[in-house]
Amino acid sequence: MQMTGAEIFVRTLADLGVETVFGYPGGAVLHIYDALFQHTKVRHMLCRHEQGAVHMADGYARASGKTGVCLVTSGPGATNTVTGIATAYMDSIPIVVFSGQVPTLLIGNDAFQEADIVGISRPCTKHNYLVKEAKDLPRVIKEAFYIASTGRPGPVLVDMPKDVLVSSARYVLPDKVDVRGYKPNYEGHPKQVESAMRMLLSSERPVVYAGGGVILSNASAELSELTRALSLPITTTLMGMGAFPGSDPLCLGMLGMHGTYQANMAISNADVILAVGARFDDRVTGKIDEFAPHAKIVHIDIDPTSIQKNVRVDVPIVGDLKDVLRKMIKSAKGRKDVAAFREKTSEWREQLADWAKTHPLSYKPAKDKIKPQYVVEQIYRITKGNAIITTEVGQNQMWAAQFYTYDKPRTFLTSGGLGTMGYGLPAAIGAQVAMPGRLVIDIAGDASIQMNIQELATAVQFGVPVKVVILNNRVLGMVRQWQELFFQGKYSETIQPKIPDFVLLAEAYGAKGFRATKTEEVASVLKKGFAAEGPVIIDVEVDPEEMVYPMVPAGAPLTKMLLV
Repeated sequence: MQMTGAEIFVRTLADLGVETVFGYPGGAVLHIYDALFQHTKVRHMLCRHEQGAVHMADGYARASGKTGVCLVTSGPGATNTVTGIATAYMDSIPIVVFSGQVPTLLIGNDAFQEADIVGISRPCTKHNYLVKEAKDLPRVIKEAFYIASTGRPGPVLVDMPKDVLVSSARYVLPDKVDVRGYKPNYEGHPKQVESAMRMLLSSERPVVYAGGGVILSNASAELSELTRALSLPITTTLMGMGAFPGSDPLCLGMLGMHGTYQANMAISNADVILAVGARFDDRVTGKIDEFAPHAKIVHIDIDPTSIQKNVRVDVPIVGDLKDVLRKMIKSAKGRKDVAAFREKTSEWREQLADWAKTHPLSYKPAKDKIKPQYVVEQIYRITKGNAIITTEVGQNQMWAAQFYTYDKPRTFLTSGGLGTMGYGLPAAIGAQVAMPGRLVIDIAGDASIQMNIQELATAVQFGVPVKVVILNNRVLGMVRQWQELFFQGKYSETIQPKIPDFVLLAEAYGAKGFRATKTEEVASVLKKGFAAEGPVIIDVEVDPEEMVYPMVPAGAPLTKMLLV
């Protein structure tokens, strides 16, 4: 059956089960939009900026576990996606970005709206393609989805010249994918698993250190089973929040720069660390030379390049977390020394509980100012922990991590690796599209929300009922905090005396707006906002001088925490 490249593109997406594409049209992809016009299986959502489109695909992927899809035109349309692609790359999120390109004969000739997006995106994609013939489109697209979602997930870009989309070819979708040189290893080696178990059960002060890989591999149930079977204390990274129930007594909370006292002290005094789907990011390790000085380390990861990258590892295990953890659970069930191990480590757990009691997460309430931590606490109380939370980046992100408890995976969506301001709103829209029955809340700052606030129009157009809670302190809060602590209080370009009236701005876009200016108003305003139909902005005027604690200064060891 002969079809145009554009028709082949749409047909392939439909046959691969793609339901939603986030995108923005332009000259190079007009034939695709013409093919989409009468297509009923693939829904296109018109965004207001290509960066927003990528973040929506990203949020869709994180919330659903499916691969997110984005479609943009050539030149600036393509380059506008780079921040979103890099965001997904740093956090290992499976998305496929399709970009239009100028006709093949004009590539390299500085044609109108030409940009070498394949070259530009190479450092921040798992793989990318320049398609040269229409007949290759089904194979390339199927490979792109396979590569994005297997092994260590990540973004894949497919660049499609205009003449390829116009030309005709026979539509043939291959049954299988076979990418030369790409063979992810899913099965952890049994001997390494046994070595890890022996090391773990010989320890007296063990800690599990869980990252976003647990969520990406859908291994939360296995992690919980192993952790509870051995009574292992567990801390998570920012990306790993929800991988293990935050309300479980074994959970120590987040570790690292803004981690809890007990989590950082646990890592610093542990004798064995079981690292599961985490990559020892510098925000976690602090001063690398003094990270976990007493611990031997078992590291499980599907990406062999992540092992030994930042820290010395004693037992490396390459494989899918679900497979490796199942093997460890099986091993634990067959051992006689598990009961003795739990007894042996009880004193360690008591020490951790004591640290939690003496230095809990806290803040100083004030009668005349709304504390941002209080707002997050109220969001948790009202939602009972059942919302999907997205964040922007900065203080709002850290308070959302510290003062909302995440008991389930895929309920906390944030830009962890790249730290992308402007991520939260479009990611919330993508998550809401993926999970239409859930309450999705973006916890934002007044600065970060303005970086992609135009996507509120997308939410209004498509009736996506996301709720945005702005912790409005009229400053670039996290940068100001660093200036306060490390630059003698010189607030260079971080104060924003002029910001929009977010209530009026919400109404201008066709959404609803609410505002709280007093502590006693917060709960009722949040309830009204969450109950309102459609997209909502809730503007909460919080204390501009509030800071995020604990804090480990950059380059300091985890034990050198600044506390409230």
